[in-house]
Amino acid sequence: MAAAVRRYDPERRQRIIDAAIRVVGAKGIAGLSHRSVAAEADVPLGSTTYHFKTLDDLLVAALRQANETSAPVLALREGEDLAGALARLLGEFLAADRGRAELEYELYLAALRRPALRPVAAEWCEAVVEALAGHTDPVTARALVAVMDGIGLQVLLTGTPYDEPYTREILTRVVRPV
Repeated sequence: MAAAVRRYDPERRQRIIDAAIRVVGAKGIAGLSHRSVAAEADVPLGSTTYHFKTLDDLLVAALRQANETSAPVLALREGEDLAGALARLLGEFLAADRGRAELEYELYLAALRRPALRPVAAEWCEAVVEALAGHTDPVTARALVAVMDGIGLQVLLTGTPYDEPYTREILTRVVRPV
């Protein structure tokens, strides 16, 4: 009997990460398993456990990819202030693909229960603070990130429409306290 031939598949790891993101997007973190990801990626179950020994390893890779694909770029338009730019960008993020926004927040919040994800979640916060570095001081930058996260979560959790003027007002108060 001939031995099974292993096929070299350099994209398999990436397909597994992409599949994990789709599974979390469709079923939430609770629906993530090596088996569900293997089925979604159309790879043998052993491939998922070969590339990612634990589900936390897989979630770290998924969160890191989500961070990289939505890396913050802060470009102020002519005459636009920092609070206005951030309010606009948050609105664009929430409007572009609500499912994607929900997925990213779900991965981000999974760090509450999964300590392995905390460093990656912290990297995201630091990346946003860094993007704000040329526009404000580090303390204000962190406060802006916290407010934007809070408003974004409230919109996603309550289903209320995003209110850009309200967000601009609140962010303006953070940038220039009354």
